[in-house]
Amino acid sequence: MGNLIKKEAIILFFGDIFFFVFSLWLSLYIRFFEMPTWDRFETHLIPFSILFIVWFLVYFIAGLYEKHTLILKGKLPSIIFNAQVVNSIFAIAFFYAFPVFGITPKTILFAYLLVSFICMLMWRLYGSIFFSKNERQPALLIGSGSEMKELLYEVNNNSRYDLSFVSSIDVSDTSSIDIQEDIVTQVYSNNIKIIAVDFSHENVTPMLPHLYNLIFSKVRFIDSHRIYEDIFDRVPLSLVTYSWFLENISVSPKFTYDFLKRVMDFSLALILGIVSTVFYPFVYIAIKLDDGGKMFIKQERVGKDGKTFKLFKFRTFMFDDSSIHGREENKITQVGAFLRKSRIDELPQLWNVLKGDMSLVGPRPELPSGVEIYSKEIPYYNIRHLIKPGLSGWAQIHQENHPHHSAEINLTKEKLTYDIFYIKNRSFWLDIKIALKTIKALLSRQGL
Repeated sequence: MGNLIKKEAIILFFGDIFFFVFSLWLSLYIRFFEMPTWDRFETHLIPFSILFIVWFLVYFIAGLYEKHTLILKGKLPSIIFNAQVVNSIFAIAFFYAFPVFGITPKTILFAYLLVSFICMLMWRLYGSIFFSKNERQPALLIGSGSEMKELLYEVNNNSRYDLSFVSSIDVSDTSSIDIQEDIVTQVYSNNIKIIAVDFSHENVTPMLPHLYNLIFSKVRFIDSHRIYEDIFDRVPLSLVTYSWFLENISVSPKFTYDFLKRVMDFSLALILGIVSTVFYPFVYIAIKLDDGGKMFIKQERVGKDGKTFKLFKFRTFMFDDSSIHGREENKITQVGAFLRKSRIDELPQLWNVLKGDMSLVGPRPELPSGVEIYSKEIPYYNIRHLIKPGLSGWAQIHQENHPHHSAEINLTKEKLTYDIFYIKNRSFWLDIKIALKTIKALLSRQGL
């Protein structure tokens, strides 16, 4: 499943390169009504190639290389259109504000932006034929719970995946399972070559000797956890156990990653912190005119290793909301509502990043009162304290509904599934991806 996702991204990327270049050739043909010579094509290709790099970055931020790109075709026209609008702004600025190449291709640029939009849209809408040549392999799913049903539905209702679950076994009640009839017979009658199994489930253990024999029939076994992670970008709590954490979570130092992460944190936080001071006078005036209260608040939050630290924010509530209890009576000020929606209230946290209390990327830090509740109600909750908290994280860019202002157990459980995924898979490139997605969310005014 993971290889399929990587294959999609690679094909999409090289397809985009082809159509970016082809659109330039076609635009030159339209402009001059003749086959463009190599010299003319090369003269335009060199500066446009610089733009292509920026445009690929815009496409990445827009989510056009994500795993569900081929599924959400109804949204593709608007996504590509918005990306092309941004690309147009970069192109105009590049050629007119910085005419370093001595060309200002007015007609060609206009034609190119139109032609490239049409070509990219057609490629993204109908390029799926390159992903669906292989026949879907019949598979068997063995597990239990809502996540198994979610996985079964997602895979069987999207032809983009290279397998299809022709049968599923719910191991929550083993008394109704006939291994010979429900598994072995199913494997041979449906020519099943792949079985996805929740190996961590205690009821699966007695089945393992029977499943072992299927290896000699060239059946391949896949951990259902891995498939779920590849598809949903999270690790559901019901599928993990203590043994799973011991096997998959490591806190041993990653010297290269840790060094690069700290360098990125410090340098970007310093630059952004200095630039963000431009907002401070306006925020001060707005707060004083609104209710006359203080500008900053310092909240105690739980950080790495469960240690608390003081987090800086612009005040957005009528009074200090340092406890998760009683937040229902605390009201957001008019200015505070704008600061929270625009994320300006988070800017002082850049100084927490400079101090080393936080990182730019990581699980969001919680109030001690919230941690006390969640640690009792949610299994493995404290695992998120293995690493530094962050300004933004994997959960913030994936979870549609975020817990706010009160103890929301179910939403926090969902958020933890994304936090665990990040802790397990954290890398410098994943941090960059989260940072770019955060920029996209901020520019589109989505809540984090």
